[in-house]
Amino acid sequence: MEWLITAIAAYILGSIPFGVAISAAFGLGDIRQIGSGNIGATNVLRTGNKFAAFLTLLLDAGKGAVAVLVARAVFGEGAAGFAGLFAVIGHLFPLFLKFKGGKGVATFLGTLLALSFPAGLAACAAWLVAAALFRMSSLAAIIAVALAPVFTFYFYHMHGAILVAVLSVIVIAKHHANIGRLLKGEEPKIGKK
Repeated sequence: MEWLITAIAAYILGSIPFGVAISAAFGLGDIRQIGSGNIGATNVLRTGNKFAAFLTLLLDAGKGAVAVLVARAVFGEGAAGFAGLFAVIGHLFPLFLKFKGGKGVATFLGTLLALSFPAGLAACAAWLVAAALFRMSSLAAIIAVALAPVFTFYFYHMHGAILVAVLSVIVIAKHHANIGRLLKGEEPKIGKK
């Protein structure tokens, strides 16, 4: 019953589409009709509103972190990883948007920061370095997410690394369109409206 409660609560929390809500609140229109159509911070940034993009990033990461921290406090360490898994799944396949969600990178990183702060910090650093080098959010995300299981194994433990590896595969798979554009040299740069 504890695992079921954790899964449902984390999934519902993960399903909250902050990018859609913030874009509407800032008068930016329906973010799903702008740029890539993604509901995450990178697409909100394409509207030109950096503060709205920052809020989206913070809240999307926050829902992953909150799910992990609350589950850990209420049900213990085992439930923490399970909550993180379902928070990310909620963002990817949200109940409130007919299961058409975002790419899950911010929620993934928020989950990782709460599971193991050093591992999460290392993954964020990997994203920053890759973004600075290549100026492409999707490529930076793929690199950071791919390295995350290694960081988790080193800083946390093997079982956590397995969970993070599963999440990594799912999140990278959600980037299939980006990967196609990357291979064709057509992926937009960070900050492009």
